[in-house]
Amino acid sequence: MIPDPAPNTITRPYRGLSVQEVEVPLTETGLMPFLLGREVYRRTDYLALRNGAGTALVAVRKESTEPLFSPVVEARVLAGPDEVVSISSPETDVGNATALARTALAHSRPGARAYVVQGRYEHVNFIWEPAPVRIRVTEVVPPAPPKLYAMAEQVVAFDEDLPPIELVLDAVDIGQLASANPSARYLLPCRGSGVDLGGDVAFLDSRPADRQDWLLVGCERSLQFHRHFYGDEPPRVDICPRQRVTASAAGPTLAKCCLLERGVEFTEEAAIVPWGSNLDEIRSALRWLTGVDMPEQATVR
Repeated sequence: MIPDPAPNTITRPYRGLSVQEVEVPLTETGLMPFLLGREVYRRTDYLALRNGAGTALVAVRKESTEPLFSPVVEARVLAGPDEVVSISSPETDVGNATALARTALAHSRPGARAYVVQGRYEHVNFIWEPAPVRIRVTEVVPPAPPKLYAMAEQVVAFDEDLPPIELVLDAVDIGQLASANPSARYLLPCRGSGVDLGGDVAFLDSRPADRQDWLLVGCERSLQFHRHFYGDEPPRVDICPRQRVTASAAGPTLAKCCLLERGVEFTEEAAIVPWGSNLDEIRSALRWLTGVDMPEQATVR
């Protein structure tokens, strides 16, 4: 017997769903005589069958996947009209699971199990019981939005193998850290982290000529630079996102660390990318965190 799809199931690619208008009742007894023995395209696994305002989602098993068309030998109505929500959303990329889930959840209805979405270019796909995977993105602000979070959004938007993802920002806020550790002078890692801290602010990347009595708001690499520039270690507030990962267990987490210069490091439920990470590294991290694949030679600690 054809089982229920797993939550977050979509057709990949969306040609696996066939949309048809029918004149029979959208019930098991009405649809089975209509479907059994009917030819369908060899890539078709699901059908969205419409009768008036109602839609039923059906899964089918074909006699063969070799010829272009093959008769249906088994079918099951997964959801009838009372469990299917049909949505017109011209801006939604229906090949992307996260985009589908966002659209579905924006139109959620009690009792619904399947959401059939007509989206960009009038392409149609469905998502079954959308339940996005929450991934915490631990990153320093400002700037806002932070770069790692913005790049993760880019990856989610283009990688069609990923399940639906909800990115949740866990901000390491320089302003809040400075407020909790007041000082007359602050030293920040770079001008990109510029923020009004209520005191004199210098930037380590500009290598100030004179060593001041400042509080370093920075990470281990910043401390190493300071030691090289001035020969000592100032009082410091650590902003390393990786330290937040090790300090608490909060589910799948994407973070960065400047001590990692290239590649991705995996530790239990966290993926650590370099401070200057690229989209390929972030993509590898998200695919590992969501179980899509396990990168070759991954270091798991």
